[in-house]
Amino acid sequence: MNLKFKILAIAALCVALGPLAAQNKKAKKEEEKPSYKFTTVKANPITSIKNQNRSGTCWSFSTIAFLESEAIKKGTADTTINLSPMFPVYMSYIDKADKYVRMDGTLNFGGGGSADDVIYVLGHYGMVPEKDMQGLNYGENKHIHGELDALTKAYADVMVKNPNRKLSPAWKNGFEGILKAYLGEIPETFSIDGKEYTPQSYVKALGLNANDYIAITSYTHHPFYTQFAVEVPDNWRGTQYYNVPMDEMMAIIDNALDNGYTIAWGTDVSEKGFTRDGLAVVPDVEANEKTHGSDQARWVGVSNDDKNATLYNLKAPGKEKVITQQMRQEAYDNKETTDDHGLQIFGIAKDQNGTKYYMVKNSWGTGSKYKGIWYASVPFVQYKTMDICVNKAAIPADIRAKMGIK
Repeated sequence: MNLKFKILAIAALCVALGPLAAQNKKAKKEEEKPSYKFTTVKANPITSIKNQNRSGTCWSFSTIAFLESEAIKKGTADTTINLSPMFPVYMSYIDKADKYVRMDGTLNFGGGGSADDVIYVLGHYGMVPEKDMQGLNYGENKHIHGELDALTKAYADVMVKNPNRKLSPAWKNGFEGILKAYLGEIPETFSIDGKEYTPQSYVKALGLNANDYIAITSYTHHPFYTQFAVEVPDNWRGTQYYNVPMDEMMAIIDNALDNGYTIAWGTDVSEKGFTRDGLAVVPDVEANEKTHGSDQARWVGVSNDDKNATLYNLKAPGKEKVITQQMRQEAYDNKETTDDHGLQIFGIAKDQNGTKYYMVKNSWGTGSKYKGIWYASVPFVQYKTMDICVNKAAIPADIRAKMGIK
C-alpha cells in the first residue's frame, strides 16, 4: 500500500471511529456524574406495578398490593395474583355515601380513603380478581375518576338536602347505579383455574383474615400504647390506630421486612425530597451547603436547578436531617405533614455509601427511573409516615405486649 492509500485508509478509519469515540466519551462522562446507586439487601415478593392514573385511589392500590403479598407469603398465591383495586373503591363508596347522608354532609366525601377501608372490605364483603372487575366501564383504558367523583358527591349532596322531606328507599339504588355505570357490576361468582368462588369464599381460599391486620401511627398528642382515630379527612370510618413511639414504629417496619412481611404505608409525598423519579429523602440543606462550600463563589456559573439538586440530595446522597419524635409531631400539627399517598414498603436497599433505604412499590405505573419502585431513606420514613398497616404477627413480641395485642 503506497503512502497516499495509507493516508486515505487512516482518514476513513478516523471518520468511522470518531462518533464511537465521542459516544464512549459521553458515556464515561455520564458515569462520572454524581448519582444514586442502590443495591438490594432484602426484597420480599410483590406483584406487578399498577397504575392508578388519574384517580385518588392510592389507598386501595397500595393495600391491595399489601394483601397480594400476604397471600404470596401464605403460599395461597404466587406473584401473578391480581386483586381488583376497584372492588374496595366500589364498596367503600357505598358505605361512605350512607354515612355521609346520615351525618348530614359533615363527613369528608371523595375518592380518598385509607388502608383500613380495604381491610374493612376484606372482612365484610370479600375480594375479587382484577380480571373480573377492572372498573373501566366508561370508555377509558386507564382510571380517570373526575366524573365519577363529581357525580357521586353531587348525588350524595342532593340526598343530604332531602328534597322530599323523607328519603325514599330508591336513593341507594340510584347511587349504586352510578358506581355500576363507571366501575361495573360486582360479580356474584367468578372462576379461577376452573373453580368457582364468591368474593367471600375467595378470601377464605387465600387464607386472608381481616382480624390479622392493624393500623399503627406515632404521635404525642395522644398517649402511647393507646388507640385513637387519626385526625385526617380520609379517615372517614374513624379507624382506631395503635399509637407507639417513633423508634418502635420503625422497629415494627424492620421486623416485618426481616420476617418476610410487607407494609401498607400512608405517607406525605408533597415534599421536595419526594421526587417523581423514585427517591424520597429529607435533605439537611444547611449541612449540605456547608459541605459543598458556603462561599457563594462556589455556585458561580451553576444554575439554580443544579444548585438545588445538590442541596436537596436530588443528584446523589448527601446529609439528611436527624428526625425526632418532636419533629414528627410539629410537622403534623402545623400541616407540613399531610395525608397524601398510599404505597407498599417491601424491602431494604443500601446506596453506594452503605446507607439504608426502604424499597417501596408505587402505583404510578412503570415510567419512573426505577420502573415504579421508590427508594425512601430512613429519615423520610421516620418523618413523613402518617400510618402503617401490618400483620400482627410482624410486630416484635415485646412491642406487641405493650400494645396489648395477643
